[in-house]
Amino acid sequence: MSAKIIDGEAVATRIREEIKAAVEEMNATHGMRPGLATVIVGDDPASAQYVRMKRNRSKKVGIESFGHELPAQSTQEEVEGLVRRLGDDPKVHGILVQLPLPDHLDEEAVLNTIPLSKDVDGFHPVNIGRLAMKGRKPLFIPCTPAGVITLLEEAGAEFDGAEAVVLGRSNIVGMPAAMLLIHRNATVTVCHSRTKDLPGVCRKADILVAAVGRAKMVKADWVKPGAFVIDVGSNRIDDPSTDKGYRWVGDVDFEEVKEVAGAISPSPGGVGPMTIAGLLLNTLRAAQMTLKS
Repeated sequence: MSAKIIDGEAVATRIREEIKAAVEEMNATHGMRPGLATVIVGDDPASAQYVRMKRNRSKKVGIESFGHELPAQSTQEEVEGLVRRLGDDPKVHGILVQLPLPDHLDEEAVLNTIPLSKDVDGFHPVNIGRLAMKGRKPLFIPCTPAGVITLLEEAGAEFDGAEAVVLGRSNIVGMPAAMLLIHRNATVTVCHSRTKDLPGVCRKADILVAAVGRAKMVKADWVKPGAFVIDVGSNRIDDPSTDKGYRWVGDVDFEEVKEVAGAISPSPGGVGPMTIAGLLLNTLRAAQMTLKS
């Protein structure tokens, strides 16, 4: 029996509709709209396309979008100076610095420059530190890991006492996703390139989150029957049968694994839409916080 397909686009659409309604109410009541500033350094095509998507989605829900592009050779002082100016701008409620930054820039120092109250990407060291601590709550949770949890909740996953495996230990997805699962009382194993018997470890998981960046790495015999599988991967592979000559696939071999898993998110169409929806939701929350201060 095939797995339940977790439709990230449908969930994200519902969230965006809720955000749009809240933004219109804010504007009608307070004469204010949330503002999201995006900062991109360099001309990486993938980053530029992703930032454009974020700006377009912002506009569709009524969030004001402020785009800033800096050349790849920008200095540390120039990048941090721009972020500080945005931090002082009352029209800007959220600041997103598109990662990765060029190698000559100190990424952590740039993220540290974002005011905690405007860290809608959730990557400020204080927000991440709070996420890693028991009994502490960050102001904002990183958008992709938050989307992972939302999709698991939508699919009916039970976290309490569940065996969860996170495949990948990046600062952007793997590690924060593991911490969010721990907060929900799952027993979590984080796997990486040096994990012994990786398929065997994954087979123990009631919840499996794949965020390693390797196309179709997770096969059917890696998955426990009935498990909840969330595919965070987005990998471009050659495909001469398509007009572009390539297509995007996840870290999970979807066609194989859907015959074993209890529920599975596709890629594309799973976590991706949730990431942008989470960013918009965090921006709305940031604006709402200014009304309470």
